[in-house]
Amino acid sequence: MYHSKHFTVNEAIDLLPELKSKLTKISELKKSLDVKGYDIYRHQYFGGMGPNGTGKYPADLEKMIQLVNEITEKGVLIKGLDNGLIDFPHIRENGEEVYLCFLLGEESINFWHSISDGFSGRRNIENL
Repeated sequence: MYHSKHFTVNEAIDLLPELKSKLTKISELKKSLDVKGYDIYRHQYFGGMGPNGTGKYPADLEKMIQLVNEITEKGVLIKGLDNGLIDFPHIRENGEEVYLCFLLGEESINFWHSISDGFSGRRNIENL
């Protein structure tokens, strides 16, 4: 098993209202940082040691990191900051570890995929 925390479909669905608002805010903050020319992927976060020697990161980045941590501490995997793509580790009835997949803008968790297939291998939740 890759993950120690696994979600049932209902547990994942129950978290969606909280996660949707956080994912929306993360996406907005990411866009704001992009507009300002701040590349979050080229700068690592070291708790207060800013990339320009000032000791501070932009407030938007600090808030985004807080929200990301709140989500990942629950055991949810963030796969896309821009589009709000997340995965919930899940164990199928046959014992296979897979991901319940959610993309911001979708109403609920309608898809799942194997760990190796990723997003391109999404299948309807009815075939879980």
